[in-house]
Amino acid sequence: MSPEKESNGLENDTFAIHGHFCELENDGEGSGLSEEDDKNKLAYCVTDVPAWYLCIILGIQHLLTAFGGIIAIPLILSQGLCLQHDGLTQGHLISTIFFVSGVCTLLQVTFGIRLPIVQGGTFAFLAPSMAMLSMPEWTCPAWTQNASLVNTTSPEYIDVWQSRMRELQGSIMVGSLFQVLVGFSGLIGFFMRFIGPLTIAPTISLIGLSLYDSAGLSAGNHWGISTMTTALIILFSQYLRDIPIPFPTYNKTKKLHTSRIYIFQLLPVLLGITLSWLICYIFTISNVLPSDPEQYGYLARTDLKGDVIGQAPWFRFPYPGQWGLPTVSLAGVVGILAGVLSSMIESVGDYHACARLSGAPPPPKHAINRGIGIEGIGCLLAGAWGTGNGTTSYSENVGALGITKVGSRMVIVAGGVLMIIMGLFCKIGAIFTTIPTPVIGGMFLVMFGVISAAGVSNLQYADMNSSRNVFIFGFSMFSGLVIPNWIFKNPNAIATGVVELDQLLQVLLTTSMFIGGFFGFFLDNTIPGKLPPRRTSLVS
Repeated sequence: MSPEKESNGLENDTFAIHGHFCELENDGEGSGLSEEDDKNKLAYCVTDVPAWYLCIILGIQHLLTAFGGIIAIPLILSQGLCLQHDGLTQGHLISTIFFVSGVCTLLQVTFGIRLPIVQGGTFAFLAPSMAMLSMPEWTCPAWTQNASLVNTTSPEYIDVWQSRMRELQGSIMVGSLFQVLVGFSGLIGFFMRFIGPLTIAPTISLIGLSLYDSAGLSAGNHWGISTMTTALIILFSQYLRDIPIPFPTYNKTKKLHTSRIYIFQLLPVLLGITLSWLICYIFTISNVLPSDPEQYGYLARTDLKGDVIGQAPWFRFPYPGQWGLPTVSLAGVVGILAGVLSSMIESVGDYHACARLSGAPPPPKHAINRGIGIEGIGCLLAGAWGTGNGTTSYSENVGALGITKVGSRMVIVAGGVLMIIMGLFCKIGAIFTTIPTPVIGGMFLVMFGVISAAGVSNLQYADMNSSRNVFIFGFSMFSGLVIPNWIFKNPNAIATGVVELDQLLQVLLTTSMFIGGFFGFFLDNTIPGKLPPRRTSLVS
């Protein structure tokens, strides 16, 4: 087997001893060039089982790839849950979402779509969740915004955040039942007939755009640190992505030798956050950053959460209903349904991309139905356990399959087990709560921008030379920004006289992705015009 280097991944001989190559799909293109054939070779196909240590190593890689999204979601939710100054509870939320993500990953790989695809928290649920938590009755009390006034062990404070979490839990659990029904009944195929690029593009783009305020608030706590974090992530992911780094490797044939790994391409977000985090720590212990809470830059310190790592238990088993009995409201459920629909659309695209990159045939309808149904069960579990979020397929990890050329399901199984283990050890979750908010803000600037661009990329499947399509997309996007912004500034404008209806309209009209997706769907299916063949993006 030739030890030639892959153009964007690991060296072939890293896996040569333990596996065989299989072919990726060519998407209808010819394969006359041997160089192109070489790029389309897989070290391991879906059903292959690499050596146990490779499963662990590559499982860790998939775990690290999913880190950014999994950690970011509880940190964003903590603002709406009034948990900004409660590092210990934030750590419990991070541990819980890791645990549930691991369980859902194992369910999907074993019983669902049965492709090597990771499950984790989804930003699609964040927009309706934050819209619900911004309602007048759920606005955080003023005293919870002052760290000196917050007693994290007081019954009053515990009830403040747990009542909000229970409302989220109930809405997610009921909303997930719709996804279970759509998946296992086969309705997903019926829905996809009416959902085209002009619906998908504004829906996904507005997930990222609607979170601009959260990114700005976090980054604005210290623009120097946040800019440094953003610059490092851009440097690693864009400028240094094709530069390999030699690492010591051992196998039976070559014994101890070096292999070149494209580490910057694999872990740009993790490297950027870690380096900025380390610099903030150095600035903290050397008192470069101010110790006065009133001074600008104070929130860039790494010692603000006190002894949260010391207070966190070594082991804690998350369990359903750990925050109390979930409650349900119509407004919350309907808002979450917008996130459920968006999540399903993204996942269908991820299934096709995952099959193509792992050497599997395109997933048949029954497999897609099963995958969506299992994702619904995953959201139900996430709601029951109290992550404050649902679960979906991770396109970042689908991309990692193309880099490593390893499509084995066992690697993802190993990654799922590792996530469960991380969720059981609370000190690991507590460590991540000490990341300064400006560092998180710098990551948000990149992450939310990429989500917005990923939505726009779906327009490649629509004819944007058509004035009809330009109108639909432009109107949907602009409406998705204008209407929620106006409702936020005029919270008393909705007054129908029926409290439940007011709450329902408040959540829907402040959820950007719902507004944009609704107008895109309605106009695309009612305005006459010659439409191109429907096709969902393969990369969400």
